[in-house]
Amino acid sequence: MRLPVFLLLLTMVFAASNSMGASKGEEEHQKIIDSGQIYDDPELQAYINRIGQSLVANSDKPKGKFTFTVLDSGVINAFAAPNGFIYVSRGLLPFMDSEEELAGVIGHEIGHVTGNHHGRRGRADITSKIVATTAYILTGSGDLAEASTMYGAELISGFGRDMELEADGLGAEYMYKTGYDPQALLEVIGVLKDQEQFQRVKARATGKPAGTYHGLYASHPRNDKRLQTVIRKAGELDLDEYVESPEQAGEFRRHIEGLVWGESVQGQREENRYYHSKLAFTFEHPEGWSVKSSSKAVVASSADGRTSLTITLRRKDSSKTPESVLKSSASGDFSEAAALEQAGLQGYCAIASSNGVAKRLAVIDYNYTYLLQGESADFAANDPVLLEIIKSFRPTHPKEKQAGTPRYIHYIQVPRGATFASIASSIRIPYAEDQLRLLNGMYPRGEPRTGDWIKVIR
Repeated sequence: MRLPVFLLLLTMVFAASNSMGASKGEEEHQKIIDSGQIYDDPELQAYINRIGQSLVANSDKPKGKFTFTVLDSGVINAFAAPNGFIYVSRGLLPFMDSEEELAGVIGHEIGHVTGNHHGRRGRADITSKIVATTAYILTGSGDLAEASTMYGAELISGFGRDMELEADGLGAEYMYKTGYDPQALLEVIGVLKDQEQFQRVKARATGKPAGTYHGLYASHPRNDKRLQTVIRKAGELDLDEYVESPEQAGEFRRHIEGLVWGESVQGQREENRYYHSKLAFTFEHPEGWSVKSSSKAVVASSADGRTSLTITLRRKDSSKTPESVLKSSASGDFSEAAALEQAGLQGYCAIASSNGVAKRLAVIDYNYTYLLQGESADFAANDPVLLEIIKSFRPTHPKEKQAGTPRYIHYIQVPRGATFASIASSIRIPYAEDQLRLLNGMYPRGEPRTGDWIKVIR
């Protein structure tokens, strides 16, 4: 698995110097996209972007262009690149308990950009070497030991104490102006300090070096007077009017529920086949076609754009058959209707014709009810292609996800008498109890109360 190595080197690249310029930042961002490092969850990506853009609007660069991206990495990290590219690793998200805490992480990284910390750090002399190293990692060769030995651990040590403190102050200010409680930033840093403590304990046991999140300080936030002072000042700013928190009840939990834990599940995949990681479905498409995913639909299109298949979904109603759903959601005359049975899934397809326009329609029941609509400028010639795509729709196979068992974050209510140790006994991962404690803010000690909602790994 090369992704954590790639992420570490990417941090080195982007922290190097502002001399990379806008074009270089965009070029490196495109490399991330092209190499499949983006976490495949459009709704989560949109959620992170909404939080980020709301903070930017209340920053020192409200008109600045910022791009927020969730990386498909189990590494606990977030970092800012020059020119407003900000990245949050999937692995960091489960350790947050609220949108406010997540806003604290993002606000801190925005502060690095608005504070021009990349330019002030002055690493222009090594930028070209680090860019070359990133390309080296992207090819799949090399490892962390080689990379860190070649260019030195100081390249990944963050921006230094004063700049980190400034980023916290700026981030807290942006949070307050947006309607978030800046005290949540202290909670975030406390969570990350707990993670650092765990890494040190584990390192002593294994004899390996311990890592750290780049924004952490030597002391715990509850004991850091300078940190407490800059965050308190943010909460004392005079605003012209009261700003209501943008956080919506239940939204943060909804995005964390079902989040991939640990290793990526986006590996071992065939060419000319699209995979949706969160919804766990896949379909085959002709060579040269492209697939775009958004929070509303997945659209597969031919190279010339004249033929396409659009997939949307709705909650499954057990009282309705795929046939009844198709006929109630479409209009026109139906022909070539047939039941579908593929990979254990039940469905129904037909051609619907209206006003001289024909479309290939299908409904397939899986974890949701999926509605597929195919259309083409030359429907007669391309309907067989659309039908083949529809018939290739199936659940994602475990072998297409990863070696071993994929794991996800879920929320449960604590049963009577349960402890972290008893809950962890059924979770087959190393340091299961410690991981549960870290996920729920109770490391290294403490027990949940009966009926409390906690995060577990399954």
